[in-house]
Amino acid sequence: MLYVMNKVSKKSQSLSLFPDKIFYRIGEVSKILEVEPYILRYWESEFLFIRPQRTKRGQRIYTKQDIDLLKEIKRLLYEEKYTINGVKKKISKNNIKSETIKINDSGAQDFALSYKDTSTELIEVLSYVKKKLREILTYL
Repeated sequence: MLYVMNKVSKKSQSLSLFPDKIFYRIGEVSKILEVEPYILRYWESEFLFIRPQRTKRGQRIYTKQDIDLLKEIKRLLYEEKYTINGVKKKISKNNIKSETIKINDSGAQDFALSYKDTSTELIEVLSYVKKKLREILTYL
């Protein structure tokens, strides 16, 4: 009985450390998921549908939806023992939207890179539009 209480208090403690807010930084997300920040950066490079917004200083900021997706990826990798490619297939099979997001992300990045004036303002605007489009896709 004491073991169960310790386990519950550990979970509630990790949730209480991070209050309900709109954006989380990579350090907070790594503590929530109990993985190192470099793992989150690696997943970002492997899974094209994980694209956190960036602040003006270039820091990654994650939404609750991003964290939920990362939790699912962690579960598939660590508990279900899927490979990276297996997770990609599983997510794309269960959620066709991820393929659409993948195409949209690469198109937006290509546009930003090919645009002669790649000011940070333009990149921020594109990131904002991309994020809002992702949110709209979740409702469809």
